[in-house]
This record gives sequence, structure tokens and C-alpha cells, in this order.
Amino acid sequence: MLIGVGAALVAMVLNSLGALLQADGALRASRTRPIALQPRYLLGLGADVVAWLFSVVALRFLPVFAVQAVLGGTIALTALAGERLFGTVLRRVDRLAVLACLVGLVLVASSAGQTRPPMRSPIVDVVLLVSVLLLSVIVLVLRRGRRAWPLAVVAGLGFGGSTLAVRAAHVQGGLDPSMLLVQPASYLVLGFFLVGLLGYSAALTRGEVSSMTALLTVTEVLVPGLVGIWLLGDPVRPGWEPVLAAGLTIAVAGVVVLARSPHERPARR
Repeated sequence: MLIGVGAALVAMVLNSLGALLQADGALRASRTRPIALQPRYLLGLGADVVAWLFSVVALRFLPVFAVQAVLGGTIALTALAGERLFGTVLRRVDRLAVLACLVGLVLVASSAGQTRPPMRSPIVDVVLLVSVLLLSVIVLVLRRGRRAWPLAVVAGLGFGGSTLAVRAAHVQGGLDPSMLLVQPASYLVLGFFLVGLLGYSAALTRGEVSSMTALLTVTEVLVPGLVGIWLLGDPVRPGWEPVLAAGLTIAVAGVVVLARSPHERPARR
């Protein structure tokens, strides 16, 4: 248990660091030196990859809801650091929205049961495959537009799908590497991760880092949790359904406020 919590905390810090580095790289991007060639952006990607590895470790010891709740702390860390590093000013309502997101995520995660389902449905791989293909098309279409928040939401769905694929492979294959290698879900992890990466990098070039990270994180936490209940059999604590509903309502309300924030693009330094 302690190993899982520790790994999730490290992943949270690395996610925040990665978001800030990628945002800084996005601000420095130009036509002669695109974002893919910015050293800080590449360092941010590296931090995200390492964070993902730590989250995989955490998923071995904790249910999806618990891991994602810890990762939800990325919202607060990124918002506070973003103000200092980029000079952005969050409105009071935006600060309250970030707080609402955090409170909602904690409530949602707390409602998760602790028992692990012994097996999963054979339709899981089909659902995950269709989802990653659909999200791939959506993110490519959205990258042609100028709005930031839809890209952040799709990025959250991509990273969340990666978490679900890890969970699905783990439920079916356990800790045996030979079993994991024959699970289709193991190979869908990369597809979802790339969708999240493409969507998030595009969102950072159009929107303010703390708002985009909040949108991504809430989506990444809520969707895998709900789909995990339906698709993988992850249980909700007996009698905690109202807590789950309240957490969803509060977090979604925070997302709506952040999506309507006027900070659509950070100023170049």
C-alpha cells in the first residue's frame, strides 16, 4: 500500500513538472523552431514518461480511483507554480474552480472499493481499440482549430485510456510478464498515450497552463474511474454512491468554469 501511495505521489510531482516544462517550450516555439525542437518541451515529455511509469507501479498496489485521486493534485501544483513562473493571474472564480476540481476528485476517489476484480469481460479489448481509433481522429481534427479546452479534454481521455489499458492488462495478466505480453490491452497503452500527448501539447500552445492541466486532469481521473466501474468491474464502496455523485457534480462544475476562463493563450515572454 505504501509503495503504491509513494509511487503515485512521485508521479503527481513529475506530471506537474512536465506540464510546466512543456508550457514553457510551447511559449518559445516559432515557425523556425517548432515545439518539437524545444529542449524544455522535450524535457517535459521525459518527465511525463517517467511519471507514467510510476503510475503503472502505483496501479499494481492501489485501485484506479485511489491512484487517480493522488494524481489529481497536479491541478494545484501546476496552478501555483504557473503563477510564479509565467506570471499568469487566475481570477478568484478560477481559483475556486481549481479547488472544486480537487475536492470533487477526492470525493470520487474515496468512493472506490478496495477489492480487485479477478477477471474482465472479453469485450474490453474491443472497446479500448475502438476508443483509441476514435480519439486519434478527433485529436487530429481538433488540432486544426484554435480552441484550447477541447484539446485538453481529449488529451485527458487519451491519458485516461492509457490508465484503463494498464488496468485491463493487469487484471487479466497479473504480474506475469509473459501473460502481459499476450494481452492486446498492453499494446493499446501506447496509442492512448500518444493521443494524450498530441492533444496536450496542442492545448498548451492555445491555452493557459493551469486551466489546461486542470481540464486534462479531471477528465483523466473521472472517465477511467467511471469506465472502470462499468467495464472492469471496479467496485464502489457500499453506500457511497451519493458521495460519488457529489464528487462528479463538483468536479464537472469546476471544469465548466475553467473551460470558460478568458485565459485562452498565455502571452509570450
